[in-house]
Amino acid sequence: MENIEIAKTFDEVADLLEIQGANPFRIRAYRTAARTIGTLNTSVESMLKKNGHALEELPGIGADLAGKIEGLCRTGGLPLLNELKRKTPESLVALLRIPGVGPKRAKLVFSKLGIKTLGQLEKAARAGRLSKLPGLGAATEQAILRGIEQDKVRTARFPLAEAEAYIRPLVETLRATPGVERLDVAGSFRRRAETVGDVDILLAAKNAAAAAEAFVGYKDVKQVLAHGETKCSVVLRCGLQVDLRIVAESSYGAALHYFTGSKPHNIAVRLLGVKRHLKINEYGVFRGKRQIAGRTEPEVFAAVGLPWIPPELRENRGELDAARAGRLPRLVELTDIRGDLQMHTTDTDGRNTLAEMVEASAARGYEYIAITDHTKAVRVAGGLTEAGFRKQWRQIDAIRKTVKKMTVFKSAEVDILDDGSLDLDEETLAELDIVLVSVHSRFNLSKTAMTRRIVRALQHPRVHVLGHPTGRLLGKREPYPLDMEEIVKAARDYGVLLEINAQPDRLDLNDLHVAMARQAGVRVVIGTDAHRIEELGCMRYGVDQARRGWCEATDVANTLHLDAFRKLIQK
Repeated sequence: MENIEIAKTFDEVADLLEIQGANPFRIRAYRTAARTIGTLNTSVESMLKKNGHALEELPGIGADLAGKIEGLCRTGGLPLLNELKRKTPESLVALLRIPGVGPKRAKLVFSKLGIKTLGQLEKAARAGRLSKLPGLGAATEQAILRGIEQDKVRTARFPLAEAEAYIRPLVETLRATPGVERLDVAGSFRRRAETVGDVDILLAAKNAAAAAEAFVGYKDVKQVLAHGETKCSVVLRCGLQVDLRIVAESSYGAALHYFTGSKPHNIAVRLLGVKRHLKINEYGVFRGKRQIAGRTEPEVFAAVGLPWIPPELRENRGELDAARAGRLPRLVELTDIRGDLQMHTTDTDGRNTLAEMVEASAARGYEYIAITDHTKAVRVAGGLTEAGFRKQWRQIDAIRKTVKKMTVFKSAEVDILDDGSLDLDEETLAELDIVLVSVHSRFNLSKTAMTRRIVRALQHPRVHVLGHPTGRLLGKREPYPLDMEEIVKAARDYGVLLEINAQPDRLDLNDLHVAMARQAGVRVVIGTDAHRIEELGCMRYGVDQARRGWCEATDVANTLHLDAFRKLIQK
């Protein structure tokens, strides 16, 4: 069983426990375990093979949870989850799919209104019954209605990082198959879109039959949909459909371009081919019946007079014109990043100490980092008071004496209050090296009120960065209503950086907003928002998002060397 499956199982247990009103510490234990397992770089199964007690050494996982994880890996099931499902109406669990309906609200509408199905939930929302419940209100009711509509038409899509967790071991299995010469994952996965539907894997092999057998015989295959000589299709246990395309070397580049997409991009390239009397498809580039190109992707682009275009840009948003004019950006790369400007410690809701986060960041070769624990308004995260930050600063001062090759900035993720004021006094703000501000409450304000709230915060002369600007959680919470053009304009006018939050369930800003900021001359900063050392590795997802927004290294503030970055943040 893959780590991501174990993590999702434990999250489901926590949801059901919360619905049933279990002990909060027990619920938190399962959520902590889910996050720990979900961010491990090593598979749980390999850890258990090497050392039966290795799991107990992980933070937040004791003997009991380790035993449950081991049993889950061994049997594929968890008796506790089955027991909880038997005690919880299946329809009540379905409510959790709707953005805005978490375990607490699902329990509330179930207990107060007797709602057991999505149909009943929709009917109650349209009748205005939800808004009368404590803690909901009309805005939340409308958000729930939008969520129900989305659920009706939703196709199964997986966050990029989750899809990657399922696909990576399959790719490793295929690469290890004798005779496999070339292999690429195509589609939206290769374009690094924030969510992924079906996955296409492209492969060239001397022994196609052996590659196909390895694919359909993969350990996590739940159902084989097709098993042919050139195409195989399976559904993994997680529900992700994966298609394998076995192609000839002479057509590999054309097939890679075709199956990478996007569809609008491919159509635009084919139209360029038509103007040159060429036919372009997954088999190659043809003049009449003669193939003139297609062994490599650059050949396909060259046939229509273009340089190779990075997959992240292939959305038909001007990349062909830019390529023709020689204006394609040199996209930012992970190796360009010199610092991480959002992370949390055990002083608030992080799972590693300040010293551990510093040590892990230094090991990544960073020149600088910012410690950005929450302020007091975020009670659920144990936000720090002004005195709490001064206590933390003393720790940072001590660490600065021993860590010579990396600068540790004193910072905070300062909550933007309802009226746009900041959740720290002026004296404390003035002593921070970097002030990162963000919204964590009252997501149901109107578009005008939310925009005004954030713009006021950006006007504060001490503010350097706006964190996760739209507040979305992929598949869980819609962005709050916001006029992004106004936010970008305010960021430009007041010299504020906009964050690309690299957490896989945020990826906020989205790619279109990143491009909007870049066109307005507003720099972005990529932060992992890491709550444990393993999450520092999420930086690559933020870089993916920046690349989809056409960012070069110069557009990303934390690609600057330390001295240049210090000058940038001087206010």
